[in-house]
Amino acid sequence: MTLPNNALILVADGRKALFLRNQGDEQRIDLRTASHSERDDRKDSDIKSDASGQSPAPAGTGLPGGTMGEPDFHQQEEDRFARDLAEKINAMALAGQFDALVVVAPARTMGELRPLWHKEVSARILGEHVKEMTDRPIPDIEALLIGEAAPPS
Repeated sequence: MTLPNNALILVADGRKALFLRNQGDEQRIDLRTASHSERDDRKDSDIKSDASGQSPAPAGTGLPGGTMGEPDFHQQEEDRFARDLAEKINAMALAGQFDALVVVAPARTMGELRPLWHKEVSARILGEHVKEMTDRPIPDIEALLIGEAAPPS
Protein backbone atom coordinates (compact mmCIF):
# COMPACT_ATOMS: atom_id res chain seq x y z
CA MET A 1 0.00 0.00 0.00
CA THR A 2 1.33 3.42 -0.84
CA LEU A 3 0.87 5.71 2.11
CA PRO A 4 1.40 9.44 1.58
CA ASN A 5 3.33 11.60 4.00
CA ASN A 6 1.25 12.69 7.01
CA ALA A 7 -1.44 10.06 6.37
CA LEU A 8 -3.40 9.17 9.51
CA ILE A 9 -3.48 5.55 10.62
CA LEU A 10 -6.08 4.55 13.20
CA VAL A 11 -5.35 1.31 15.05
CA ALA A 12 -8.27 0.57 17.34
CA ASP A 13 -10.37 -1.96 19.16
CA GLY A 14 -13.15 -1.53 21.71
CA ARG A 15 -10.72 -0.51 24.42
CA LYS A 16 -7.78 1.30 22.80
CA ALA A 17 -7.20 3.74 19.97
CA LEU A 18 -3.79 4.57 18.57
CA PHE A 19 -3.38 7.43 16.10
CA LEU A 20 -0.25 7.19 13.98
CA ARG A 21 1.11 9.50 11.27
CA ASN A 22 3.32 8.49 8.38
CA GLN A 23 6.41 10.69 8.69
CA GLY A 24 7.96 8.89 5.73
CA ASP A 25 6.88 9.05 2.12
CA GLU A 26 5.14 6.76 -0.34
CA GLN A 27 8.29 4.66 -0.82
CA ARG A 28 9.19 4.26 2.86
CA ILE A 29 6.64 4.17 5.68
CA ASP A 30 7.80 5.68 8.97
CA LEU A 31 4.95 5.61 11.50
CA ARG A 32 5.05 7.86 14.54
CA THR A 33 2.55 8.02 17.38
CA ALA A 34 0.38 11.13 17.17
CA SER A 35 -1.88 10.30 20.12
CA HIS A 36 -3.61 7.44 21.87
CA SER A 37 -6.52 6.81 24.19
CA GLU A 38 -7.62 3.91 26.31
CA ARG A 39 -10.92 3.16 27.96
CA ASP A 40 -10.91 2.06 31.57
CA ASP A 41 -12.26 -1.46 31.81
CA ARG A 42 -14.66 -1.07 34.71
CA LYS A 43 -15.68 -3.91 37.01
CA ASP A 44 -19.08 -5.55 36.53
CA SER A 45 -20.30 -4.13 39.83
CA ASP A 46 -19.57 -0.61 38.57
CA ILE A 47 -21.69 -0.94 35.43
CA LYS A 48 -24.51 -3.26 36.51
CA SER A 49 -27.54 -1.75 38.12
CA ASP A 50 -29.50 -4.82 39.18
CA ALA A 51 -29.93 -8.55 38.70
CA SER A 52 -31.17 -9.86 35.37
CA GLY A 53 -34.92 -9.61 34.83
CA GLN A 54 -37.73 -12.13 34.56
CA SER A 55 -39.77 -12.69 31.44
CA PRO A 56 -43.49 -13.10 32.00
CA ALA A 57 -45.09 -16.53 31.85
CA PRO A 58 -46.82 -17.33 28.56
CA ALA A 59 -50.53 -16.56 28.99
CA GLY A 60 -52.75 -19.53 29.86
CA THR A 61 -49.98 -22.11 29.83
CA GLY A 62 -49.31 -22.44 33.54
CA LEU A 63 -45.62 -22.41 32.77
CA PRO A 64 -43.30 -20.28 34.86
CA GLY A 65 -41.57 -17.30 33.33
CA GLY A 66 -37.88 -17.50 32.56
CA THR A 67 -34.95 -15.34 33.35
CA MET A 68 -33.81 -12.91 30.72
CA GLY A 69 -30.24 -13.14 29.59
CA GLU A 70 -28.03 -10.51 31.10
CA PRO A 71 -26.69 -7.95 28.62
CA ASP A 72 -22.96 -7.91 28.00
CA PHE A 73 -22.10 -4.62 29.65
CA HIS A 74 -18.45 -4.80 28.66
CA GLN A 75 -19.41 -5.21 25.01
CA GLN A 76 -21.76 -2.26 25.31
CA GLU A 77 -18.86 -0.19 26.67
CA GLU A 78 -16.63 -1.30 23.78
CA ASP A 79 -19.31 -0.40 21.23
CA ARG A 80 -19.77 3.01 22.85
CA PHE A 81 -16.00 3.60 22.72
CA ALA A 82 -16.01 2.80 18.98
CA ARG A 83 -18.95 5.17 18.36
CA ASP A 84 -17.14 7.96 20.23
CA LEU A 85 -14.05 7.24 18.17
CA ALA A 86 -16.04 7.54 14.93
CA GLU A 87 -17.32 10.93 16.07
CA LYS A 88 -13.75 12.06 16.76
CA ILE A 89 -12.54 10.92 13.33
CA ASN A 90 -15.52 12.64 11.68
CA ALA A 91 -14.68 15.90 13.46
CA MET A 92 -11.02 15.59 12.45
CA ALA A 93 -11.98 15.08 8.79
CA LEU A 94 -14.36 18.05 8.80
CA ALA A 95 -11.61 20.18 10.36
CA GLY A 96 -9.19 19.11 7.60
CA GLN A 97 -6.78 17.38 9.98
CA PHE A 98 -6.01 14.55 7.54
CA ASP A 99 -6.19 13.88 3.82
CA ALA A 100 -5.68 10.11 3.93
CA LEU A 101 -6.80 7.52 6.48
CA VAL A 102 -6.08 3.84 7.02
CA VAL A 103 -8.10 1.96 9.63
CA VAL A 104 -6.87 -1.19 11.39
CA ALA A 105 -9.45 -2.76 13.69
CA PRO A 106 -11.02 -6.14 14.53
CA ALA A 107 -14.29 -7.03 12.82
CA ARG A 108 -16.61 -6.01 15.67
CA THR A 109 -15.02 -2.57 16.02
CA MET A 110 -14.89 -2.07 12.24
CA GLY A 111 -18.59 -2.96 12.12
CA GLU A 112 -19.34 -0.20 14.64
CA LEU A 113 -17.18 2.38 12.85
CA ARG A 114 -18.13 1.93 9.18
CA PRO A 115 -21.79 2.99 9.30
CA LEU A 116 -20.88 6.09 11.33
CA TRP A 117 -18.27 7.53 8.98
CA HIS A 118 -19.13 10.94 7.57
CA LYS A 119 -18.86 11.10 3.76
CA GLU A 120 -15.69 13.20 4.21
CA VAL A 121 -14.10 10.34 6.14
CA SER A 122 -15.25 7.71 3.64
CA ALA A 123 -13.73 9.74 0.80
CA ARG A 124 -10.33 9.81 2.55
CA ILE A 125 -10.05 6.13 3.50
CA LEU A 126 -7.16 4.55 1.61
CA GLY A 127 -7.57 1.13 3.17
CA GLU A 128 -8.98 -1.00 5.94
CA HIS A 129 -7.40 -3.98 7.66
CA VAL A 130 -9.72 -6.15 9.73
CA LYS A 131 -7.19 -7.26 12.30
CA GLU A 132 -6.46 -6.84 16.02
CA MET A 133 -3.23 -4.83 16.25
CA THR A 134 -3.59 -2.51 19.28
CA ASP A 135 -1.11 -4.50 21.35
CA ARG A 136 1.42 -4.93 18.54
CA PRO A 137 4.57 -2.84 18.13
CA ILE A 138 4.74 -0.19 15.42
CA PRO A 139 7.09 -2.25 13.17
CA ASP A 140 4.37 -4.96 12.98
CA ILE A 141 1.80 -2.35 11.98
CA GLU A 142 4.19 -0.98 9.34
CA ALA A 143 4.70 -4.53 8.01
CA LEU A 144 0.94 -5.00 7.78
CA LEU A 145 0.53 -1.75 5.85
CA ILE A 146 3.24 -2.52 3.31
CA GLY A 147 1.93 -6.04 2.84
CA GLU A 148 4.68 -8.00 4.53
CA ALA A 149 3.79 -10.91 6.72
CA ALA A 150 3.77 -9.72 10.32
CA PRO A 151 4.69 -12.17 13.06
CA PRO A 152 1.68 -14.16 14.31
CA SER A 153 -0.21 -12.60 17.20
